[in-house]
Amino acid sequence: MKINKACILIINGGSSTIKFALYAADKSLDRLFQDKYHLKIAVINNEARELNEYRIKKFQLNQFVDFFISSCFVHLRKPDAGIFRLALDIAQVSPENVLYIDDTPMFVNIANSFGIRGIKHQNYLSTSAELASLGLSIK
Repeated sequence: MKINKACILIINGGSSTIKFALYAADKSLDRLFQDKYHLKIAVINNEARELNEYRIKKFQLNQFVDFFISSCFVHLRKPDAGIFRLALDIAQVSPENVLYIDDTPMFVNIANSFGIRGIKHQNYLSTSAELASLGLSIK
């Protein structure tokens, strides 16, 4: 699978994948994903409202995330398949044009069951290598 311009990159809102996103943003990779590859960036998370709002403000996630599918707002939680359906509906893209990054294997498997390409985040280097194998070189 190579990523095309209609694709959306969705990341888990958990701490390790947020760290990946923040590192990527620090390296201006968010602009690379959005400007070079024309990707929209979304976050799906299972956070309480207070933690969700804190992280968005503290780390300025709204500076590079196009939209948030937060359980505290949509009243769905992973692993409920409905949260993935909602993300697809809001993004208005088909599953094959979505890339999902998460550090929880069960959530990656659920995304895969929808036809969404899932990457299990372990660390920055391995996730970067997976992205590069899909045509998203971050160098």
